[in-house]
Amino acid sequence: MFSGVMLGLCLMVPPAMAQQAGAGDVAAQTSQAAPPKLGLFAFLRPNPEAKAERAALRTERKAARIAAREAQRTAGLIGRAEVASRAAVQDGVQFALAHKPQGRWWCVPFARMVSGLSLRGNAKTWWEQAKGRYLRSQEPKVGAVMAFAASRAMPKGHVAVVSAVISDREILVVHANWLRGQVTLDDRVIDVSENGDWSRVRVENAAQTLGRVNPVNGFIYKG
Repeated sequence: MFSGVMLGLCLMVPPAMAQQAGAGDVAAQTSQAAPPKLGLFAFLRPNPEAKAERAALRTERKAARIAAREAQRTAGLIGRAEVASRAAVQDGVQFALAHKPQGRWWCVPFARMVSGLSLRGNAKTWWEQAKGRYLRSQEPKVGAVMAFAASRAMPKGHVAVVSAVISDREILVVHANWLRGQVTLDDRVIDVSENGDWSRVRVENAAQTLGRVNPVNGFIYKG
């Protein structure tokens, strides 16, 4: 009797309603089983957390490089005498900047004011002029003038003052007109000569990379 009643009720439900109910059940099951679609290019969407981590890593690496370079520079300043010489070079730079000649900066007057050497004329003549007047050597020393020889790129030569000795084959210099009309401080200079005698060097340029190879006569000391 009861089963007959239930069968009758089922037969009374319209087919359309039965289909809608069945479709709803399937949709509910599907929504629970399948994860939401992210789209074909979802992996290209920016991730703020990952971006922040990359930026922090870049900053950390940059700070580490700067710290390592400063430590290397400091390690090159051995002894009180050399520290005093570097201070003298810095004082010389300030004096030169305060007494700039008329016109643009040239390497010769700047090197003369910073080093105290009484030499004039084109930079390529300083090495010979210094003979018998000042000490000359192939070894860099803070406060010494690095005398570049004439070359195709620099027909009149060039002079710079050593501001720090970093290692046997790396120094820092201060000079003028390496960048046209400008004074640049603590530029890196690397010895690339075969015998390690500083006869051929490369100098840091405006892009903070090492430029062409330049011939050098040696270093002139005031003594």
